[in-house]
Amino acid sequence: MSLKEGEPVGIGIGLQAGAFLGLYLGFSLAVISILTDPGELKRLVSLMCMPPLIGSVLLGPFLARRKRPVFLGKQPLVHARELLHRFNEGQGKWRVLSHIKSDGMSIRIDMHNLTNIPGVVEAALILADQYSVKFIVGQGMDNSRQPELRNKVLSHIERKVSHARRSRSAKSIEVSPEPTVKYVDQQRKINRAILILLPIVSFFAWLEMK
Repeated sequence: MSLKEGEPVGIGIGLQAGAFLGLYLGFSLAVISILTDPGELKRLVSLMCMPPLIGSVLLGPFLARRKRPVFLGKQPLVHARELLHRFNEGQGKWRVLSHIKSDGMSIRIDMHNLTNIPGVVEAALILADQYSVKFIVGQGMDNSRQPELRNKVLSHIERKVSHARRSRSAKSIEVSPEPTVKYVDQQRKINRAILILLPIVSFFAWLEMK
């Protein structure tokens, strides 16, 4: 199930997204209006209605051109177990049935009790071109079950994968495919723009309503 860019989301979804962003701004301005002058009900209604309409008209055509992701191929769990089946070590040891899980879109590989760590990492990174792959490695502390496991897996990943595609948490290391990184970066830029513009617009609105 590889991730590719599909057709544009279309004007309908673009207009809805623009209206939602406008509603977010309108709600913030409405809160300011209530705090400055609770009796201005007309202004309150216009602030809740006009920004969504303006956002839909101004942002809708731009957002409509964004490409939707397309998923093709096998389910992640089936694909992962087929690819890594050759690394099975027998009952009671590392096996794909017990050590590989999925939430439907990403893959979780428990690396504990595994002998061929480099082989599994190498093969799993092939999967990471299509799905998010999370390696469960523990915290790497002296009192961990396998304290050396985290550094072993991380060293292999660092040699093969760019910094932008990998992330770490307390007990895991995650590798994401390039398209996922791209969409996350785009979302971060949008969120950053909202966080920057909203306080500025709110401040000038407050001065106007004061």
